[in-house]
Amino acid sequence: MSVTDLPAVNATLNSICTLLLLAGWWFIKHEHKRRHIICMVSALTVSAVFLASYLVYHYHVGSVRFTYEHPFVRPLYFFILITHVILAAAIVPLVLMTVIPALRARYDRHKRWARITLPLWLYVSVTGVIVYLMLYIWFPSAQLAG
Repeated sequence: MSVTDLPAVNATLNSICTLLLLAGWWFIKHEHKRRHIICMVSALTVSAVFLASYLVYHYHVGSVRFTYEHPFVRPLYFFILITHVILAAAIVPLVLMTVIPALRARYDRHKRWARITLPLWLYVSVTGVIVYLMLYIWFPSAQLAG
């Protein structure tokens, strides 16, 4: 595996995180607390591995420009990218604000924060995959060809 394989790895990790978050939400809604905990700890772990992989890739490669010119696709890509980046930065403290009360058995606070954190974390995970697909698969950058 080379550093150029990491965007696909990162998209896969984001996809796995999305599935774990959805499963964790489903389990808690059906009062399967242990399964919920397993899914959420797994989502945190997958996200940490993603972050490490993401940082390694961008350290070695830098950023890849979106070069596809289309009056609808280009603005859509940048809207998704910008909202993804802003919420990705916000998700770390939100996850901490959600996890810490759970660890302290303050489930009322955990639940309040989770109602905010879960949809945003899902958005970040899903849009991470969409950004990958748009930049590397559907509309590959001219920078990648050279």
